[in-house]
Amino acid sequence: MDAHRQPFLAHQFDTPEQQFRAGKLGMWLFLATEILMFGGLFCAYAVHRHNHPEVFVRAAEFLNWKLGALNTVVLICSSLTMAWAVHCAHCGQQRRLAVMLGLTLFLALGFLGVKAIEYHDKWRHHLLPGTHFKPELEHAADEKTAAPAAQPKAGGEAEPKAGAATQPEQKPGPWSGPEPGRAPEGLAAFAPQYAQRPAKLPSYTHIFFGIYFMMTGLHGLHVLAGMAVITWILLRARRGEFSGAYYAPVDLVGLYWHFVDIVWIYLFPLLYLVR
Repeated sequence: MDAHRQPFLAHQFDTPEQQFRAGKLGMWLFLATEILMFGGLFCAYAVHRHNHPEVFVRAAEFLNWKLGALNTVVLICSSLTMAWAVHCAHCGQQRRLAVMLGLTLFLALGFLGVKAIEYHDKWRHHLLPGTHFKPELEHAADEKTAAPAAQPKAGGEAEPKAGAATQPEQKPGPWSGPEPGRAPEGLAAFAPQYAQRPAKLPSYTHIFFGIYFMMTGLHGLHVLAGMAVITWILLRARRGEFSGAYYAPVDLVGLYWHFVDIVWIYLFPLLYLVR
């Protein structure tokens, strides 16, 4: 064994440069497969958007574009801190490298926190894909809580409370309400711009939310994977394993994180800014 061989150099490579180039090529090939996977979802989006444009325009009103924009800013800032971390590793600045990686992890956690808030709103209002798309359940709950309690008469007939207006009986139905043409109270509060629109959503609206959850959920899994490898790099950085001569792992993880950021930059306008 060569006594002058660097400890980080794998036995199958002759020089550190050769090892770095091989790792970089491997990462680009991996990202190519990731592009193919997301490409299928983007094709599904394009096909359904072409076939049902009215569905995408109406359903996108239930997405909070402000939260989406906030997450976009958060990810762009995390790309900045990640690029700074790569620079610090190249310059051998171990302390700054650990700080930048920690900031990247913090921003990634913030991104997932905002996404959890969005998912909670969709779950609460039953804006879910497939057979779970039942937003009329929100209206049923509103009717149950808004219905005045009736007092029985002496003869057995029900008498409404004093001051309660009697209204004709209405049969429950999806997106029907006491004010025709208006959305249920809960959903109207969730998406105020929808309150003045026709109450009935177009058919196949669940397709939009299926695509939304598939694309954002898959992207969220990539964010989690990125956080895992950044944590691994951070632990190694704290042990002082990187220097100007060896920083390939930091560079490759940074390349993956930039890919995650770019995917979201495409998802944000396609899902949140549909008009």
